[in-house]
Amino acid sequence: ILAIGGTRFFGIHMVNELLSKGHDITIATRGKVSDGYGSKVKRVIIERTSEKSMKTALSGRHYDVVIDKIAYCSNDIKYAMESIDCDKYIHMSSTAVYESKHMSIRESEFNGVSKELVWCDRKAFPYEEIKRQAEYALWQEDSNRNWIAVRYPFVIGKDYTKRLLYYVEHTIKSVPMNIDNLDYRMGYIRSDEAGKFMAFLVDKDVRGAINGSSEGTISIREMIEYIEKKTGAKAVIDKTGDNAPYNGIPEYSINTEKARGLGFRFSVLQDWIYKLLDYYIQR
Repeated sequence: ILAIGGTRFFGIHMVNELLSKGHDITIATRGKVSDGYGSKVKRVIIERTSEKSMKTALSGRHYDVVIDKIAYCSNDIKYAMESIDCDKYIHMSSTAVYESKHMSIRESEFNGVSKELVWCDRKAFPYEEIKRQAEYALWQEDSNRNWIAVRYPFVIGKDYTKRLLYYVEHTIKSVPMNIDNLDYRMGYIRSDEAGKFMAFLVDKDVRGAINGSSEGTISIREMIEYIEKKTGAKAVIDKTGDNAPYNGIPEYSINTEKARGLGFRFSVLQDWIYKLLDYYIQR
């Protein structure tokens, strides 16, 4: 298995899960970050956005499975597909591809063949459109290949994004927050499960898009009220305050029946979200 990326956040959980199952892992990165895997993995140095680098490093090698965690745009997909010989390609996509957000979004609600594919780099469009273009490349140019596009909502955990930390810290310190979706219920996926689900898919007979998400939803208000109760602090919600990280996101959740049909059971959001908030409160 070749893992493109895999040295940060839930990619670490993914690689560790693959290693625990006895897979032969090669990680492809820029080699600028210590990965901590020691002699457990092989390594290839690439520059992901360089067509020449991808072909030089990866051409002539065969992998049973490639997991590409850092393909953001259509050119990233193109460089991978032209450079790598593999039996299965797993693309880290996103629920950002869904143009209409609502409760229980199903995989079929994003049509990868109905709109124009534009070969583009990562800065050509906003994030949502960039991720759509990446999938357009798969649907329209690589329909004959065995690929999976994994779509997650926000991945949260003890992570570097500091999104949850924003709400905890601002509440505890009574720093004004501008929140435009306080009562919108949203779905999330825990970082370790995000990694484990990617690893789970390597030997499953499935193709096309597949959603992943913890079961259930929660609102920003519920999380803030929990922080207030635990700390005795009082959140200050004000339009002149600092803009919150989840602003502009509508109320929505992800349907995971396809994943459950393969035998994967995601955790219940309410069973772990408050423990994660406790971690950030203590921090």
